[in-house]
Amino acid sequence: MKVYLVGAGPGDPGLITVKGLGCIKKADVIIYDYLVSEELLKEARPEAEIIYVGKQGSSHTLEQEEINQLLAEKAREGKVVVRLKGGDPYVFGRGGEEALHLVEKGIPFEEVPGITAAIAAPAYAGIPVTHRTCTSTLGMITGHEDPTKGGTALPWDKLATAVGTLVTYMGVKNLPYIVGELLKHGRSKDTPVAVIRWGTTVRQKTVVGTLGDIVEKAKDIEPPAITVIGEVVSLREKLNWFEKRPLFGRTIVVTRARDQASDFARELEELGARVIEFPTIQIVAPKDFGPMDKAIKKLDTFQWLVFTSVNGVESFFNRLLHLGGDARWLKGVKVCAIGPATAGEVSRYSIKVDCQPSKYVAEEVLEELKRQEPGGLKGRRILMPRADIARSFLPQGLQKLGAEVTELVAYRTVLAEPSAQKTTGRRGETLLERLKKGEIDVVTFTSSSTVRNFVEIVGKENLIGLDGKVCFASIGPITSKTAQELGLKITIEAKEYTIPGLVKAVKEGLGVKDSNCN
Repeated sequence: MKVYLVGAGPGDPGLITVKGLGCIKKADVIIYDYLVSEELLKEARPEAEIIYVGKQGSSHTLEQEEINQLLAEKAREGKVVVRLKGGDPYVFGRGGEEALHLVEKGIPFEEVPGITAAIAAPAYAGIPVTHRTCTSTLGMITGHEDPTKGGTALPWDKLATAVGTLVTYMGVKNLPYIVGELLKHGRSKDTPVAVIRWGTTVRQKTVVGTLGDIVEKAKDIEPPAITVIGEVVSLREKLNWFEKRPLFGRTIVVTRARDQASDFARELEELGARVIEFPTIQIVAPKDFGPMDKAIKKLDTFQWLVFTSVNGVESFFNRLLHLGGDARWLKGVKVCAIGPATAGEVSRYSIKVDCQPSKYVAEEVLEELKRQEPGGLKGRRILMPRADIARSFLPQGLQKLGAEVTELVAYRTVLAEPSAQKTTGRRGETLLERLKKGEIDVVTFTSSSTVRNFVEIVGKENLIGLDGKVCFASIGPITSKTAQELGLKITIEAKEYTIPGLVKAVKEGLGVKDSNCN
């Protein structure tokens, strides 16, 4: 048994330490706080017990004494327990209290430091907390003292002028009092001040002023927020990088299958977007592998192997390997792949792609195969491992030209499980509620099936009132046509029918003044 008090960092899940991430991955139990990014919980083992004990203002899931007892109880069960806390456990995080309780109960523990918000949030707002042309001193204080102490323990008469940069935690509600104390004890009303809410996350908001006007300017800022006081705040004008990213502040829904959404989501997040993964499809195995197995065992009778998706490649080669085969079984078979992602997946199996159309649609594949076979396609045997609901245009077109086409169900695209669509976090709101509130900027579709399933899940009748509240983006004309047939107006369509192409289209669509997505 052991308890790890782990600092999760200030909000950006990428700021977790290597050791902290290692603790999460091996934990039997994770007990986490309100300010911890739920992205980190995805790193836990599937069988790990996840317990939320967050405190938000006066609303506490559990009181501190109950959290202390919970840590001890879970450890006594012989489990590895991770107490996951925002920022650093020992910096205004009550980690010391939890550690003392564990010591009293004879339970071994380790403290794993985390990056604290006083350093990270200003950095993401373009404010270095020390800078030799401004100050070499830094102070961190709580803006919300223990109410049972019966008065302040902070020496305002000394703090006001003793340090160049002063950072207050959890003090946004007490900002008028904090400002008043600093002014009363000698700090200039012209001192720059920044209030940073949800620092290091895509929800970050920064308000800048001076001690003379920050109370009025920040009156609408709610917790969680920190306040930075000092001349270093003036550097923000030049050093603000995080909030200048092209999609900063935008909320984008990814409807792709969860196991494929990560790369897409990552590209959007790197541009500053807040991504909500709402998988509408799920990729599953064929009901019967018999036809695929039969075709794979007779690969030498085919002249062409045509892949139309990454999923088709993965499913085909997994089955090939399962049957004891390898790349040598494709000797003499030419390979055609739609799109760079599909071609890239083929290359992972040390197979060269012979044919890759310049446009990533079935119509262009047909033309390219005709060019590849100057003598015509009559009698050529073509194997196509695809989805169960793939369009029939390509195989029918090839058959009209005399080719013998064998279609295989390499995978099935089905409606995602409801549990996969739990994307609303702790607030308990559904995606539809957020769409109606206008909190979503863009919903993206990467295939016709994502559109159809999205409409089925959300309800066609619920989409009627969303005009002007949300923008719909499509990976290409086939997907757009499906959306339009179902009553969705596509305002962004990728020119290149790939995930990078869709990311580029979203970036450009949201960046154009007076566009339908602004």
